[in-house]
Amino acid sequence: MFFVDTLELEGLGNRSYLAGGQSTAVAVDPPRHIDQVLAAAARRGVRISHVVETHIHNDYVTGGLELARITGARYLVPADAHVSFARVPVADGDRVDVDPGSEVTLEAIATPGHTPHHTSYALHEAGRAVVVFTGGSLLIGTVGRPDLVEPRLTEQLARAQHASAHRLASDLPDETAVLPTHGFGSFCSSAQSEGEETTIGKEKSANSALTVDVDTFVADLLAGLEDVPAYYAHMGPANAAGPAPLDLTPPALADVDGIIARLSAGEWVVDLRNRVAFAEGHVAGSFNFEADGKLATYLAWMIPWGKPVTLLAESVEQLAAAQRELVQVGIDRPAAAATGTPADWLPAGRTPASFPRSTFAGLAAHGSSDVVVLDVRRDSERANGWIEGSVHIPVHELHRRLGEVPPGVVWVHCAGGMRAAIAASLLDAAGRAVVAVDDGFDAATGAGLPLTTG
Repeated sequence: MFFVDTLELEGLGNRSYLAGGQSTAVAVDPPRHIDQVLAAAARRGVRISHVVETHIHNDYVTGGLELARITGARYLVPADAHVSFARVPVADGDRVDVDPGSEVTLEAIATPGHTPHHTSYALHEAGRAVVVFTGGSLLIGTVGRPDLVEPRLTEQLARAQHASAHRLASDLPDETAVLPTHGFGSFCSSAQSEGEETTIGKEKSANSALTVDVDTFVADLLAGLEDVPAYYAHMGPANAAGPAPLDLTPPALADVDGIIARLSAGEWVVDLRNRVAFAEGHVAGSFNFEADGKLATYLAWMIPWGKPVTLLAESVEQLAAAQRELVQVGIDRPAAAATGTPADWLPAGRTPASFPRSTFAGLAAHGSSDVVVLDVRRDSERANGWIEGSVHIPVHELHRRLGEVPPGVVWVHCAGGMRAAIAASLLDAAGRAVVAVDDGFDAATGAGLPLTTG
């Protein structure tokens, strides 16, 4: 009897899988934290015989090479992917025995679109397709975005996505479970996926790649694409070169003088505490990226690549968890770190910086005529409605566009509060008077704020 275990990559919106039979298994698109995969295999009592990649990933650093090295598994990578390490090249139609005793095999299916070399894998039991691992090809209700490789290839790859989806739908039984890597909040998805599970049959009636003609599909797909996280440009090359083994040893200790010196040198000092604590008191010049938010996505997106980062955490546990999350996106070694509170990070006698928080009701009560209302949501979010007269700069662009924020007290908001807190910390560090609106955007209407669309 076959099995499939799902491994969540929380924060990045991805999944990887361990699948196999009674004694051996294959790991699909493994995360950099291979201990998760090894633990899953140990719970099942199976040996990992194969590690496969659906494509060279653009949104996270893979653990595939290291997992194959440690386990002795065969490392299967699409043949047309240009990599700098030894691997088993996989072409369309190739089959491997994952667990011969359980009659579990894996078949490679060329599904270009997300990347030119993208490959899906159908898991067969006794000759019957039971699961297909679709990576960034066919997702739940959508497909992986086709614009991450080369702008000149985007339309070509979008058309390939349509053809690949149709190939999967025609070649596999309707009851085949579809298990994608992307689509659970990942920016590799071309649209927000709805639901947690699906099958080929369900996608035939719900996925636009399978319900509309190719020209309509491509036009709609390209029109809906949003900004690509900046760090994606570094993930593909890192994965093609072969990621280095993890180093999660604690960073160097940052004392008070060291923190001040790093700030003075223009390095990034990142406070991982929750946004309420940060607003109440923090080291002036530091930025707030909550450890419980989408830390890896937004910090990697916004920090100039390669700039040293010092982490300030409330505990060693929070620091270790942040390190573990950041290595997934190639931020491997913080320059330094410290734990505690602002009292531990500031010279004796210096008062922490702070700024007020409020709600949309608070903004309505204050009135928006004499303040700057800054909306840091994405374009697609703002398209559904915005506060009349507000300025729009998506949070991932704000650090480069601070000079565009008009003078005055800035009331900054997003859709829920987390991104507003990041933006407020950037503005505060730049010396601006700021109020962080820590509220859900739905409350803006109830507060009586005038909204507009266009």
